[in-house]
Amino acid sequence: MRMKFLLCLLSLLLGATPLLQAGDLSGSKPNIILIITDDQGYAPVGAHGHPWLKTPNLDTLHATSTRFERFLVSPTCSPTRAALMTGRHPMQNGITHTILERERMTLDATILPQVLKTAGYSTGIFGKWHLGDEEPYQPHTRGFDEAFIHGAGGIGQAYACSCADAPGNKYFNPVIRHNGSFVQTEGYCTNLFFEAGLGWIKETKDKKEPFFAYITTNAPHGPFIAPPENEKRFTDLGFEEKTAGFYGMIENIDTNVGLLLEKLDEWKLMENTMIIFMSDNGMTGGGSGRFGEELGTDKNGSPMFLYNAGMKGQKGSTDEGGVRVPFFVRWDGKIDQNKQVEAVAAHIDIFPTLADLADAEIPKAQVAGRSLLPLIENPKSEWEDRYLFTHKARWKTGEDPENHKWMNYAVRNEQYRFVGGGQVSEKQRKKGVTTHDSLYDMLKDPAQTTNIIEQHPDIAKTMQEAYDEFWKETRPLMVNEDAPMSPTKPYHELFNKQSAEGGIPAWKAPEL
Repeated sequence: MRMKFLLCLLSLLLGATPLLQAGDLSGSKPNIILIITDDQGYAPVGAHGHPWLKTPNLDTLHATSTRFERFLVSPTCSPTRAALMTGRHPMQNGITHTILERERMTLDATILPQVLKTAGYSTGIFGKWHLGDEEPYQPHTRGFDEAFIHGAGGIGQAYACSCADAPGNKYFNPVIRHNGSFVQTEGYCTNLFFEAGLGWIKETKDKKEPFFAYITTNAPHGPFIAPPENEKRFTDLGFEEKTAGFYGMIENIDTNVGLLLEKLDEWKLMENTMIIFMSDNGMTGGGSGRFGEELGTDKNGSPMFLYNAGMKGQKGSTDEGGVRVPFFVRWDGKIDQNKQVEAVAAHIDIFPTLADLADAEIPKAQVAGRSLLPLIENPKSEWEDRYLFTHKARWKTGEDPENHKWMNYAVRNEQYRFVGGGQVSEKQRKKGVTTHDSLYDMLKDPAQTTNIIEQHPDIAKTMQEAYDEFWKETRPLMVNEDAPMSPTKPYHELFNKQSAEGGIPAWKAPEL
């Protein structure tokens, strides 16, 4: 203890941030703000080398954070969110799709807000849930004190199942479900989610207990509608409307991140708040174009191509570009700024990390991830290698999952990415080859340009065997495979009932 005190005193005398000692963050109980964007991916951040995006506030967060450079999630929305909430692979939560009753997170899981509440946290969610629209699956019944959300996987979405948002909803002035009741808002969706989150933080900040704010935008998910001032900058550069909307949505997110940082500073919360920024899957191809595809020309006549930070794959792919996302962790005075973690980490690690911060007990039989606090405290900490498993899933309702076991999957460790069941060439198909496996050395070849499976069949075999064991453990937990399609859309029914009985009251944005 005396040595620790002397080291900290010396650091203060030298005008530096106090040195972190092993375990300083564990049980420290800071406020936690977790921001997750939808379909942004790793590349669309100015600090990641993007050639035309301007994200000054995300760049500031990047520069003032410890950053995980190889942080991996799932290829699509609901799976990542389920892993984040439970600390285990999404298919082990019953999630094998983003719609068709297979986006519902099993009710048998103990989820993150429930665990944080046992440690005295207030909990709030603002934006996208996408883990079940039927009442038992909703966040206000699963540990969130405050819930300000849209339904389905996006504002206005509706499918032939329970997964549906309020009828006729739009990105501007959407109807939002607030603690179980609908309210009519005024403004752009991303602005509203940050305003609601900040308003709740302002109300909660002076209470004795810490808070967990989960701000989860539906942007920049399609249909790629941005505020006019954000979109115009890109149409002026020569981008088509859809692409201009995608990038405009990201710059609007950046503005809101700036507002959040400004308010936290004003409220003197920066020294007792951990801020995490991430995305839920790789960058969408819908709004950003396709790899190698010319998107048009800029005002100088120069061609513009998709920028994906040199990675193979986008949203929906089990390649690195489909699952790698930004992961910035900032806590002023406690975490080193502008440091990088090179170890491979993943969405399943968020639950145990935040529980470790909160000094909350985790359900050990459920959680497969591990706390990232040792790496946050010291990016060079020893980190035991492991296998991380990815499956795109999304097979048709009623199909036998076993028929898709060896398709669209990947296994990753610190050095290698094994990609199983990939696309085959027409020549191979004529020879009867229906799937194609690949192995990449991600340390030497992060762009996945050279398949080395023939040089290292033993490595590929070991990774396949590990995946086989993972599948055997996971298959019994796919609890939604035989779920019948709901004949009703709960959000539609509840909205219509409330409209008939008392109407939809206006929601007034809080004064910040």
